[in-house]
Amino acid sequence: MPERTPLADRPLTEPHPMRLSPAHPARDEILAEHAAALQRGDMGYLDPVTGLFVMTAAVHAERGFCCERGCRHCPYVL
Repeated sequence: MPERTPLADRPLTEPHPMRLSPAHPARDEILAEHAAALQRGDMGYLDPVTGLFVMTAAVHAERGFCCERGCRHCPYVL
């Protein structure tokens, strides 16, 4: 298993702009779904645009390292 990676210097509620653009038309809705999932302690939420399951930043942080798959809420992307 890879060594634990330090988290990026931003809140788990704030994805890197390359992973969710500030200009994304559904950004507020996506971030609201993510925040609600974090609050409930859920592993993820259904994307309001695509309907796909998206894992929360907390789940990624718990793993301890970036999987290099381009996850929206990866807390390791600098």
